[in-house]
Amino acid sequence: MAFYSTLFGVEPAKLRDGYANFAITEPPLKLVLIQGAASEDTRMDHLGVEVETTEAVHAATTRLADAGLATDVENDTTCCYALQDKVWVHGPGQEPWEIYVVKADAASMTKQKADPCCADPAESETAPATGCCP
Repeated sequence: MAFYSTLFGVEPAKLRDGYANFAITEPPLKLVLIQGAASEDTRMDHLGVEVETTEAVHAATTRLADAGLATDVENDTTCCYALQDKVWVHGPGQEPWEIYVVKADAASMTKQKADPCCADPAESETAPATGCCP
């Protein structure tokens, strides 16, 4: 967290135990850090694009599906201390991307273990990398 606070010159917008969410305005960037085990190197979990409305998520879903990309839609899912609608796709290097809207703040990291975003990747074929989301 200290590295990213220094790099971008801002403190996290949301900070919880093992979780930091940076909402950087210049340049526009949403960065979420989820603490891993002490013995593991830091690595990228996934990339996210935050949009303003659920309609924008639906439009992105249609656009991506029409372009032939496999999409995984999640509506009204609680993840990373926020209620969200989102769509997941994978990039050419199999990196997970999400396009999402935050609908409300939430008190917990996850609501449902079955959510691909928040599932343990060892227990789910659709879980991105290792964790949750922005």
